Amino acid sequence: MGDGVAPSVDGVLLGRVRTEDQGAMTELFDRYGSMVYSVALRVLNDPSQAEDVMQEIFFQVWRNPNAFAAGRGSLGAWLAVMARNRAIDALRRRRPTDSVDDVVLVSRSDIGLEVERNRMMEKVRGVLKDLPLEQQESVEMAFFEGLTHSEIAERTGDPLGTVKTRIRSALMTLRKAIGA
Repeated sequence: MGDGVAPSVDGVLLGRVRTEDQGAMTELFDRYGSMVYSVALRVLNDPSQAEDVMQEIFFQVWRNPNAFAAGRGSLGAWLAVMARNRAIDALRRRRPTDSVDDVVLVSRSDIGLEVERNRMMEKVRGVLKDLPLEQQESVEMAFFEGLTHSEIAERTGDPLGTVKTRIRSALMTLRKAIGA
């Protein structure tokens, strides 16, 4: 690279995926599979559908590794947003008659990454728990139920601007806590 910046591990792996290196795809899955699955499961509360979402996302990465734009943030964050959005789409398509089947997910995950991710999730849960109740509820509706700001305003009866401010304030508090 001419800018003197060393490529990230994710960048190297994506470069290998572009050359159809299945080993690189396996490494990406090992690195991010459980996180993508967890995000989808949190939204869907259905192990089978969460696994389907995870598989769709990694299949998309395999088919089109150029879809990730490195300048827009980390690969992990991009995959988490994709998982959340796909899960919300699946939630909206879900029929009331769909059954929930337990699925065992086999993944060779990095224990160090798991521990770090669990610590981060505990930190996020702790910060969320300490937020004012209105902020907690708005964030949960937006990120875990997949509601838009307008849908949240409609559900709570609060003005749209108030809902947006609550979510923005909560996210700023989370960002500060995570950065600390």
